[in-house]
Amino acid sequence: MRLSLRVLSVGLILAIVGGCQSSDDAKAQMSQSDPLAVPALGNVEYHTYILANELFADLRPSRQARYAVAGFVPVDTMKYNKNDQHPLMMLGHQLEQGMMTEATKRGFTTQEFKLSNDIIVNDESDRVLTRNIDQLSDIERVDFYITGTLVYQQSGAVVNARIINVRNKDVVAAATRFFPAEIFWEEERVTSRNGRLYRTEGGR
Repeated sequence: MRLSLRVLSVGLILAIVGGCQSSDDAKAQMSQSDPLAVPALGNVEYHTYILANELFADLRPSRQARYAVAGFVPVDTMKYNKNDQHPLMMLGHQLEQGMMTEATKRGFTTQEFKLSNDIIVNDESDRVLTRNIDQLSDIERVDFYITGTLVYQQSGAVVNARIINVRNKDVVAAATRFFPAEIFWEEERVTSRNGRLYRTEGGR
């Protein structure tokens, strides 16, 4: 009886250990997998995570260094166009927020330069972030900028991220990743050509 219990206990332990190893192996395999094998819709966080892995690979956090994350903009105009109907028109804003999250999670000190002096209260919301220059609070010293450019394509956008030394303008780190168009929209329903948005039925 005691032998049976021991065998059962050993079997349970091996099963648990094996399950943990399988889970870890699956996670590692996912992080190194072909991006085409990862479903695009709703996985903007995954693509941002992989981009951040490459960008911060050779950097180490420092308590003395402060980072500010600016928007990612189209490479041809260097500014956001609210009239653009590309499926990834909001990608630049999302990357700004996502890279701030990824940098902070990795131990880098990031500055929120859109912080207001006070809580702004109105009929619609209570907020502390603003784009009104008169309401912005003074920011602390910033040593590095995190930013990048977008090169739009038919099936998505190439994101070129970089970290720039504020004082000497040196690029201390850079990374590139392709973001598929359907991370925000279903590919078979929306496409963009020559600045116009087209909807399709996907053969139905």
